[in-house]
Amino acid sequence: MDFPRRLHDEALVVDSRASVSLRAPARLHLGFLDPGASLGRRFGSLGLVIDGFETEVEISAALRASVSARAGIDAAEVARAQDWMQRLQRESGCREPLHLRLLQVLPDHAGFGSGTQLALAIARAFAHWHGLDIATARLAQWLGRGARSGIGIAGFDQGGLLVDGGPGAGGEPAPLLSRVPLPADWRVLVVQDRAQKGLSGAEERRRIESLAPLPRVQAADICHQVLMRVLPGAATADFTAFASGITHVQRVLGDYFAPAQGGHPFASAAVERVIDAIAAAEPDAGLGQSSWGPTGFAILPSAARAQALADALQASQVVGPSLALRIVSGRNTGALLLDRRPAGPAP
Repeated sequence: MDFPRRLHDEALVVDSRASVSLRAPARLHLGFLDPGASLGRRFGSLGLVIDGFETEVEISAALRASVSARAGIDAAEVARAQDWMQRLQRESGCREPLHLRLLQVLPDHAGFGSGTQLALAIARAFAHWHGLDIATARLAQWLGRGARSGIGIAGFDQGGLLVDGGPGAGGEPAPLLSRVPLPADWRVLVVQDRAQKGLSGAEERRRIESLAPLPRVQAADICHQVLMRVLPGAATADFTAFASGITHVQRVLGDYFAPAQGGHPFASAAVERVIDAIAAAEPDAGLGQSSWGPTGFAILPSAARAQALADALQASQVVGPSLALRIVSGRNTGALLLDRRPAGPAP
């Protein structure tokens, strides 16, 4: 069944008040454990779900299937949402006409997991509408998500600080190995370069394959930092251990991926200047870049420290015109579903 791409026309909706909506959080990808598969299993990921950036979608009954979006959302997002709705129909066998509305999307190719969160938000709302009890990992497979990292899938379900074991050799989704709630007082200063986009698709695959395998000793170092600093630090609210582990992992991976990023550990030179300034002002912060960037981050032990840092950065004029700073919290819960149908099942 074709889904007409209407950016703002919702005339075919039966009753917009009877709907299922879903809000999914962003995640920061804090690094791979072993991108070179030194023990035979590739990737493995460390990630953190955050508040402050969300995807939101809504599904309603319709006379004819269609997809629309709020003003400001790119037509390309509508096109891939249309494709995902068609895939969901094929995989599930459910072909009831529905209207999908994109209310909010994450910045694309910016290190927030925009594609996976939008796909899963649509898939979970679709499954719930039809009363289908399908695991999120299965929905992700239907829509071709999670090929390298399981952080977006686990984050969608649970939130928190997450570690996955990398996808299986046969393409099975990466198993979740650990989930630790981030302490409530800690904050993340997100440094976003709105003038750049990170790598994705075929070019991302090409750049990864162009790199020599990460030496086993470095992969072991990353795993040691995650297991004995990052996770215990978060579990016991030991900020120093946590942050030093994050920064160490990011430095190792930044050097490794630099040849694929123009010779630099950060994709955005403007973000790198800000992170360098933060390192000088707050040497105990957890610093790095999410995925391929261009978004960078600094994790601080309190809201007051984060705000003072953001104010100092703005006053120093190190924040260029393309950059946006935002202070957010870690999010220890997953996506939120709301069923507004009068006789619908409870969320």
